[in-house]
Amino acid sequence: MSRQTIACWDIYEFSAQGPSGGNPFLDVSFDAEFSLGNRRIKVPGFYDGDGTYRVRFCPDTTGDWDMRTYSDAEELDGLTDGFTVTEARKGVHGPVRVRNRYHFAYADGTAYKPFGTTCYAWTHQPLEMQAETLKTLETAGFNKIRMGVFPKSYPYNANPALHAIFEKTGPGEAEMDFDRPNPEAFRHFETQIGKLAEMGIEADVILFHPYDRWGYADMSAEQDCRFLKYLAARISAYRNVWWSLANEYDFLLNTKPMELWHRFFHVLEENDHLQHLRSIHNGNPALNYDHRLPWVTHVCIQHWDVKQTPLWRDAYGKPVINDEPEYEGNLYQSWGNISAEELTHRFWITTVRGGYAGHGETYNDPDDLIWWAKGGKLHGEAWKRIKFLRELLEQDVEHGLEPMGSYYAFPFGRISAGMDGENGTRFIYFGEHQPARWTTGLPADGGEYDVDLIDTWAMTIEPAKIVEAHVPPPTRHGNVTRGGVADADFGVELPGRPRLALRIRPRQT
Repeated sequence: MSRQTIACWDIYEFSAQGPSGGNPFLDVSFDAEFSLGNRRIKVPGFYDGDGTYRVRFCPDTTGDWDMRTYSDAEELDGLTDGFTVTEARKGVHGPVRVRNRYHFAYADGTAYKPFGTTCYAWTHQPLEMQAETLKTLETAGFNKIRMGVFPKSYPYNANPALHAIFEKTGPGEAEMDFDRPNPEAFRHFETQIGKLAEMGIEADVILFHPYDRWGYADMSAEQDCRFLKYLAARISAYRNVWWSLANEYDFLLNTKPMELWHRFFHVLEENDHLQHLRSIHNGNPALNYDHRLPWVTHVCIQHWDVKQTPLWRDAYGKPVINDEPEYEGNLYQSWGNISAEELTHRFWITTVRGGYAGHGETYNDPDDLIWWAKGGKLHGEAWKRIKFLRELLEQDVEHGLEPMGSYYAFPFGRISAGMDGENGTRFIYFGEHQPARWTTGLPADGGEYDVDLIDTWAMTIEPAKIVEAHVPPPTRHGNVTRGGVADADFGVELPGRPRLALRIRPRQT
């Protein structure tokens, strides 16, 4: 037996011919066990149509792996194969994991900071538009994209979908057999995920949503779980997959009660051999899922008040990604008409307070070609500033920014400040505030620092003007006298305009 050679974190695939009569999606079981030394990993296979069965596996360790299949169909049972796994290709770091409790890193330890965008139904558009989306993503600076398995029926999303997700039973859009996935649709979806992987972009895959005219949101609980198992079998081997159980899950609670959402998480746990990141997205800001539950890896929410980011960190004890802090655009809905300046502002607040934010662009278009819905081209300005922020963090933040000071204590309830680890680079973002001089949060340890003034909109960086530290005058409160001592080694003079930030870096010796 000749052994195939693949690189670590790439995809090994095995296929075989088996039964095609009846309904193979329901009637035939097909799994495989992968082994390396004493390790044994069970991976579900799947039916890919035309009598073809496949199993996919993403190896995390170099060495000589072996595979054996298990099936209730005689021709698919007991098949064996072997392959050799070599070091990962340059630039391939494996799937993203949680690191340092509130932050992320790739499996090889390389830091990962999510700067994502939203294109809900981009894989359901004409192929030319999908190619345009990928071309835009090449230079936009995003390293994560929220995208739905199912097409979306909503204002600005009225066009037919490229594929039916299940096999058609008639000419109508909703005439499908929900017990028979359409392999062509899934092949296309996974092909686009693979293209994103080669671009270094994580695919945050949304599994359910309420915006439906095809019947996908009304499948039975058993059909929902079979869909999840099938999808996990097909795409879990892609290193860049994240699972988002739903977009606005709480709008589906009438048909999918809370117990079923818990079950969905467990189905993914049981069928995803890489254990990709898992979360779920709310609609009503008051109805967050309980992200403290052990099967949830990180917090995914939508909320306009991004200054609450430290409170969400404290409440859930996990990384916080506010994927919808509202969108840059001019739609009549309030969530889709904030300015580019405001979205950039919310990104800075979220990031410096120890969380991560998501981008979306919702400008009216006569043909409803809106980025947030369908991809294509970006027309706004926030994405450029978000890319600039990502570059700043990539340069200077290794562990992840931790919020400085208490949210409830002045000034940190209003001013945003964060530090990389215990002694790393600090960022202080003033946002709407425009003080003439500042000392709070600056170092007071006698060390040497380089301090830069950042204009977050103009995307400029210049040395800050250092002045003597401010010494507050003594004040008396009862029998206690306070003040008279500087809270930092130095101060910074500011030019008196909003949307400025300071970067304070320990000087390299």
